[in-house]
Formats: sequence, C-alpha cells, structure tokens
Amino acid sequence: MTGHKPTHGAEASPLGKTAAYRNTYAPELLFPVPRSAKRAEIGVGETLPFVGEDVWNAYEISWLNPKGKPVVAMGVFRVPATSPNLIESKSLKLYLNSFNGTALSGMDEARERMTRDLSAAAGAPVAIELFKLDDVRRDTETLAGECIDDLDVAITGYQIAPDHLGTVEGGDVSETLISHLLKSNCLVTGQPDWATLYIRYRGRPIDRAGLLRYVVSFREHNEFHEQCVERVFVDLMARCQPETLAVWARYTRRGGLDINPFRSRVGEALPPNGGDPRQ
Repeated sequence: MTGHKPTHGAEASPLGKTAAYRNTYAPELLFPVPRSAKRAEIGVGETLPFVGEDVWNAYEISWLNPKGKPVVAMGVFRVPATSPNLIESKSLKLYLNSFNGTALSGMDEARERMTRDLSAAAGAPVAIELFKLDDVRRDTETLAGECIDDLDVAITGYQIAPDHLGTVEGGDVSETLISHLLKSNCLVTGQPDWATLYIRYRGRPIDRAGLLRYVVSFREHNEFHEQCVERVFVDLMARCQPETLAVWARYTRRGGLDINPFRSRVGEALPPNGGDPRQ
C-alpha cells in the first residue's frame, strides 16, 4: 500500500491541536501510527500471539450528491490487527469531515474512496460497509457473561499492575467475564477513554478480584484503545495461561466514532457488532 507515510511519534498527530476544518476531499488528513513500538513494550514482535481486528463505527458521514443535495450515512470500518499501522482517531474524523462538501456519484464511490484511503493508511486491506440510516438495525446490548464490578475489593493503585492477575484452585472453566470499569487515557491528550471489557476464556478459573483490580489499574494509564486491549491480552496469557482467550473492548463514542478492538487466539469468534449501552 502507498500514499501514507507512517509517523513514528504520536505526538505529531493532530490530536490536541487546533486543526482547520476541511470540507473537501482530503485523504492526506489520515494519520497512521505504527503498531510496532507499543507492541515491543509488551514483548510482541513480528509474530503476533493473537488475531483480530479493530471495529470502528462511524455515525457522522456525509457528502453531496451530483445535484448538491447532502447525503448522510453510517459506516463500519474493520482494520485487521495484522496491519502495520493503526489510524489515529481525530485524523479519521477530520478525513470523514472532508467529504461534507464533496460531490460524489453515490454510495459506491464513497465506499471505494474510503476503502482505498484507509487501506493505504493502515498498510493492509480495510473492509468498509456504508449504510443508509433507514437500513441500520443496531441493537444496544451487553453481551452475555458475568459482570465482576460488584465485587467488594479495596483498590489503592491506578497504574498498570499485571501482578494482580492470577488463577484460583478448581477445574477448568469456560466463561465470559465483563467489567464496565475500564478507563484509560488518550496517549497524546490525556483525555479519558471509557469502555466495557469482555474476557472470554477456557482454562483454570481466573481470580476475579485480582482481575477487577487489574482492570481498574488502567485508570491513569495513557495508551490508545487498540494498545490497551493488546496489553490486556498479553498480560492474561502470561499470568493466567488460559487454553483459549478472547479480549474485546467496546469504547464509548467520541467525535462520532466508537472503536472496538478484538484480539483472540486463532479460532475465537468475533462477537456481534451490537452497541454497548454507553455507545
């Protein structure tokens, strides 16, 4: 893929900076961030210990038809975890805004341009679906599982603490554990990001109190959504050694976008792209 040169410092992104509003098509606004540096921090090299994708739901898409009449749509963008770059979220918002004053022949042309541009930025094929609003049927739901948030635990630290993770005695289980208490901060601006975290695994029972303390330990941690989910996956594999594992986070909407990273061992099914109640 060509057309976008990855920038190795997130501080160079448009996040936290005044950006001129562009309402005509501008693919150069997309800002790729290489995944490799943050993956190296958690011991992940070229051979990935997981598969998955980043599912983006876009609620503010618009362009002009050939007669100048506005068209509105919603979109789902799927960026593979194998792509060398993630796409910084504010740059995607600015890019989508650049269609607002752009005349297009129809939905197909919009999809073709977005597919080409996002794939170039990510460095791998990005799958894109666009929908007329009348065609959208997105149920708001919490996926099935057991919520651990009501556990009566004392918490004193709010920096990443994987030492909290471990297993307890008992035979192997197959379960999904849920916490709505995941909060991290933007890597660049420090602004809060909120999410519901789903952990589906099979193996020795994970210590739920320790897991809850670990989830809350992200509270003052600065990292992009995708990086947080990969960190959770790697820490769980190292500390709990489950036979199977899938980690899925549904982050709340910001700037007309929500990001939902999913990482799993081979063979784990991606959950349905329904909306979390806070999305």
